[in-house]
Amino acid sequence: MPSSSFSTNMRLKFSVLAIVLEVILIALFGIFVRYKEVNIYLLGEDQTVHIELYPFFQDVHVMIFVGFGFLMTFLKKYGFTSVGINMLIAAVGLQWGTLMQGFWHMKRGEIHVTVKSMINADFSTATVLISFGALLGKTSPVQMMILAILEITLFSCNEYLVVDVLKATDTGASMTIHAFGAYFGLAVARVLYRPGLKKGHENEGSSYHSDMFAMIGTLFLWLFWPSFNSAIAAPGDPQYRAIVNTYFSLAACTVTAFAFSSLTEHRGKFDMVHIQNATLAGGVAVGSCADLGIQSFGAMLIGFVAAIISVIGFKFLTPFFASYLKIQDTCGVHNLHGLPGLLGGIASIIAAAVKVEHAPFHPVSPGMQAAALGCTLGIALIGGAFAGLILNLPFLGQAPDQNCYNDSVYWEVPEETKQLVEMPSEQDTQRFNINM
Repeated sequence: MPSSSFSTNMRLKFSVLAIVLEVILIALFGIFVRYKEVNIYLLGEDQTVHIELYPFFQDVHVMIFVGFGFLMTFLKKYGFTSVGINMLIAAVGLQWGTLMQGFWHMKRGEIHVTVKSMINADFSTATVLISFGALLGKTSPVQMMILAILEITLFSCNEYLVVDVLKATDTGASMTIHAFGAYFGLAVARVLYRPGLKKGHENEGSSYHSDMFAMIGTLFLWLFWPSFNSAIAAPGDPQYRAIVNTYFSLAACTVTAFAFSSLTEHRGKFDMVHIQNATLAGGVAVGSCADLGIQSFGAMLIGFVAAIISVIGFKFLTPFFASYLKIQDTCGVHNLHGLPGLLGGIASIIAAAVKVEHAPFHPVSPGMQAAALGCTLGIALIGGAFAGLILNLPFLGQAPDQNCYNDSVYWEVPEETKQLVEMPSEQDTQRFNINM
């Protein structure tokens, strides 16, 4: 790619950015972040580091690094980037998220780290990984690191608004993580629209083995989603309800996703895209009211509807978005996170209106739930458009259209290297002939 070697060469731009960013993070941690000092003779919520949440943290950590990473490996020539840049974004994001969320809850000028704050930091990275799915194959690692900084900053502001100001319930983060990440990513994708990819790309597809790798991500996410939705729920009945509701919502969602996948295909076959993604929509949609007393049948109903809108979204909305709205959503995050996230917000409004059982001393207001959903969508769309304008700066190393969805632009790929060794370039051939 001689014509694009300057724009995609990351030897200086990425390395300098990554080192400078990490040095800044280390300095900020040195100034503000401290261990949570515990007085073992005092009791109460404020005197615990939430060590009992460590198993939940492990589950969420696996979802972030393994589940999200492998879910995006379906592209046949983009597996290194899907897993590798996912890891990079998560590593940057959890550090920046600790700071951004911690600044809203400082005590005596310090950010105290607990297991719960580590879970929340992982949650903040999930928003960027969701947005990454919409942009997969069309952005550079430099762009993604900048996106992580911008998005987590805005996510932390929105989360504080929703949880601390509006006092809305969103335990499993249907609104603050899933809807926010999806619509933020779609807004970025709209600004970064590539007319040259309007008719698709030869590498924008899967292979048998890449789809199998993606299914690994689906299974990890599916298995650990009850932990994701219950990790920060109030101990006792609310946390128990969050686990049970997510468990049954996912089960109902999976059966329905298989059914509608077959129903929407004219030959009645299953579509692997639906199975990899729509089977998870129930976990997304039940999140906002996971800890509420919606009963198992209510959770199953939410999972049932989530699967339907997710499959229909993949079948009809994704092509519509690409053709008419100029939004190229590579992974279909609108169908897995956006629409189910909206459903979750609406379900929480209904649950609040019918006054289902909730955590003690935390009444749920339909008005505040609606306000939380509206604020989340507004901040995500406006913030995503702003981030897209920044990422569209030409010197950030965006690959040209013909090299999208290909790891070899930013990675040393064994097969590519082998071909270069065995098949000399035209310039090498000419040089050899001259010497002869």
